[in-house]
Amino acid sequence: MPTREEAIKLIKANLSRKNMVYHTLAVEAIMRSLARSLGEDAELWGLTGILHDIDFEKTEATPEKHGLVAETILRGICPEEVVRAIKAHNADHTKVTPKTKMEKALIASDAVSGLLVACALVMPTKKLKDVKFETSIKKFKDKDFARGANRERIILCEEIGVPKEKFLEIALNGLKEISSQIEL
Repeated sequence: MPTREEAIKLIKANLSRKNMVYHTLAVEAIMRSLARSLGEDAELWGLTGILHDIDFEKTEATPEKHGLVAETILRGICPEEVVRAIKAHNADHTKVTPKTKMEKALIASDAVSGLLVACALVMPTKKLKDVKFETSIKKFKDKDFARGANRERIILCEEIGVPKEKFLEIALNGLKEISSQIEL
């Protein structure tokens, strides 16, 4: 299994856009925070989060390949459960149905990262430190806010035993821990 530093090198070798690198770091932070909360392997979950969009720029025009190209990049480098979770996070196209806690957590974490980043960006300071938990709940309920943050994917957290309110709190706290790394 690659170290975090090796995973970051892999990401930077495959993603040229700073916002995409920051997105992978955000999902990693949420996955780590969630894993700690659930008593799961934070290293494994974090690795899955950081690598989940490794092929995004290569597959942006062909979303049906997203996750499958990642499998090619990561084969022999990552445990199969990481690769499967990455494919499952694009289940609509890959037909890999999410089954495990980690697979469902990745889908929810990927979606909630967009919602919480949007919450920060509408603050006067554009900083995560100023996003209150109550704000995240309010924005979650506002379907016109951050429309790209699929609420159905976010509430997948409930299938792993985490109520959406608790998930939003865990995710927000995880992002605040790395706010300087993602310039928020």
